[in-house]
Amino acid sequence: MTALNESSTPSPAAPAEDPARDDDAPTAGRVSFASDNYAGVHPEVIEALARANVGHEIAYGEDRWTARLHEVMSHHFGGDVEVFPVFNGTGANVLSLQALLPPWGAVVCAETAHIHTDENGAPERVAGIKLLPVATPDGRLTPELVDRQAWGWGDEHRAQPLVVSITQTTELGTCYTPEEVRALADHAHARGMRLHLDGARISNAAASLDVPLRAFTSDAGVDVVSFGGTKNGLMGAEAVVVLDPAAATGLPYLRKMNMQLASKMRFISAQLVTLLEGDLWLRSARHANGMARRLRDGVAGLPGVRVVRPVEANAVFAVLPDGVADRLRTRFRFYDWDVATGEVRWMCAFDTTEADVDAFVAALREELERS
Repeated sequence: MTALNESSTPSPAAPAEDPARDDDAPTAGRVSFASDNYAGVHPEVIEALARANVGHEIAYGEDRWTARLHEVMSHHFGGDVEVFPVFNGTGANVLSLQALLPPWGAVVCAETAHIHTDENGAPERVAGIKLLPVATPDGRLTPELVDRQAWGWGDEHRAQPLVVSITQTTELGTCYTPEEVRALADHAHARGMRLHLDGARISNAAASLDVPLRAFTSDAGVDVVSFGGTKNGLMGAEAVVVLDPAAATGLPYLRKMNMQLASKMRFISAQLVTLLEGDLWLRSARHANGMARRLRDGVAGLPGVRVVRPVEANAVFAVLPDGVADRLRTRFRFYDWDVATGEVRWMCAFDTTEADVDAFVAALREELERS
């Protein structure tokens, strides 16, 4: 499969977006269905940053916003958690895996996992970690699929499989239920392995499943979470959340070594506090998921369009007739998922509106009529 997502190079047919340089470009400054990363910053987060931008605060995390973040994360995940704010999702994933593994360790992950396909080898090159990918039908690992790579313990010729990493929601837009996560955690722990959860869209998963964040994390046996906020309206803030302190060591040092330690950490923490202290995380995720369902329903009856994967969160995967995607991209930006099959991916965000979705569906209908 040729997957082009938010960190990939777009199709050559996709026009460049630079509203500062070309306000008349077809997609400049307008709504995009390429990625929830394209959305701006939620107004409540902007206000929180302004409130944090007063006076002097002790650097490197000894500030009141970071202290409050630990309290908020403990509320959502449990009282014994450790929290390490970082700049981005790749940093969170690399730090998590480094802390979980010895140098000879390896990670079992889905073949479509972001750590395998879209982080430019950062786990391997920065952390020196061997990834052991497994093909999955829908982006989700199962205990049986894990066992395809979880073997060879004690064999000095093989990197030792010591961590299972899952993504919630998956790169194919599907969600693990709490029961599915628990089965993976029990399976991994029984083999002396740890379970890491890449939560780039963790809020969308909780909104889809209608469960608290802890239901498929701390309560389900996950050891470490990469908590994502940037895709849910933050300017740029993620966190490593250690649910079992015995599972991960050295994070204060690893964060500094990997250039993920913010000197003015209050501005990272203030974003995460604003997202999680109330229900902003849930409101935004529910809205994005709802817009994806509206998009799915709008295109489902169009001739030649096939929605090919379950819409469980804020992603819609569809197959379009030849040429339609490239023409539609002159008006709305989005990515090919599999060029060979004509599959594309459309993402909705916290600021996607019903009017945006309806305009996209109308434009798609027009292009189909031209085919």
